[in-house]
Amino acid sequence: MAIIKAFRALRPAKELASRVASLPYDVLTSAEARVAADKNPYSFLHITKAEIDLPENTDIHNDRVYNKAADNLFIFEDNKILIQDDKPAYYIYELTMGGRKQTGLVCVSAVADYENNVIKKHELTRPEKELDRINHMRITRAQTGNVFLAYKSNITISELISSWKEAQDAVYDFIAEDGVGHRVWVVQDPKTISEITLIFQKQIPYTYIADGHHRAASAAKVKNALGNQASPDTAWFLTTLFPSDELRIMDYNRVVKDLNGMKAGEFIEKLQKDFRVEKIPAAFSPQQLHQFGLYLEGSWYRLESREKSFPQDPIGVLDVSILQENILSPLLSIMDPRTDKRVDFVGGIRGLGELEKRVDSGQMKAAFSLYPVSMDQLFNIADSGEIMPPKSTWFEPKLRDGLLTHLIR
Repeated sequence: MAIIKAFRALRPAKELASRVASLPYDVLTSAEARVAADKNPYSFLHITKAEIDLPENTDIHNDRVYNKAADNLFIFEDNKILIQDDKPAYYIYELTMGGRKQTGLVCVSAVADYENNVIKKHELTRPEKELDRINHMRITRAQTGNVFLAYKSNITISELISSWKEAQDAVYDFIAEDGVGHRVWVVQDPKTISEITLIFQKQIPYTYIADGHHRAASAAKVKNALGNQASPDTAWFLTTLFPSDELRIMDYNRVVKDLNGMKAGEFIEKLQKDFRVEKIPAAFSPQQLHQFGLYLEGSWYRLESREKSFPQDPIGVLDVSILQENILSPLLSIMDPRTDKRVDFVGGIRGLGELEKRVDSGQMKAAFSLYPVSMDQLFNIADSGEIMPPKSTWFEPKLRDGLLTHLIR
């Protein structure tokens, strides 16, 4: 059963919340972070993307970056931009995007649950990204990135959270620059905290990582990395738990740097073994399973998987698997997308225009748009112990960094 507990969050002064809150560190490039934090000394990006306060050619994995992040965090605390709550609390976090709401419970989850697979995974992680987060946590002594967990919807939890929202005032209530609404409530009532804890302990057998595999894996390894400097708080990590019926998965697309020595025409010809290929006049977002868009040399193509061109097991039927097993591996020799630098991933929230931009700039040779994975597919695969190809899911809206931080000093 899921073990969670309340914690003393480090969080912004109320009047600064909207200026502190920032997009997660891993959805922005360093250049984008510099622009986002420009003229905003309160942006949490000064902590999660501290390279923006160093010369532009600084290696983002250099200890200078992590030390700068730690320095900035202490400055934020000294200046009362961030203040730690005096008592443990749960935090209710509501996001609104396009008229749709989803409400999560912010807490700390047990590292032991991650290690014992009570917190279920569906993706492998990339070693260099794990090391980056380990170093960031180790040096800042803070978990600044929230791990987004899902659980199978539970009416008791939903009613309890709804009742609290109706009866209490939110401590934060603002609309971010991208139009997403953010509201946060603090739950410090001991009886309510105990009730929530027991519901999860008795009624929620598993939680599932929706977004944040690297943050979770890194948090689980930080205690060992800190050695005798580890605090008891390293046995817990920052999570937000959402009921599955409120979540939506977006597409997670791919771009590749080359065609493995092939000309465009030869590549298109080879695709026809496993796909029906049609050149189309406009950008294509797949409308159903087993459809793909391909952008190559200024043109869009619609690809449809041929019957019997892929296995029917839970992993094999995923479109990310079909792309990997029928295109990336056999045609482009990209065997491990976690480590191969010739492939990159683009979240669906950026739109098809981002795919065109990456190819038209010459940075990438081709782009693939995919149909999104469903929550049922995610649960089924995680329950079976199987692993999806990396970067299979993209969840929106994103939790903001900076609103709630877990210190591990």
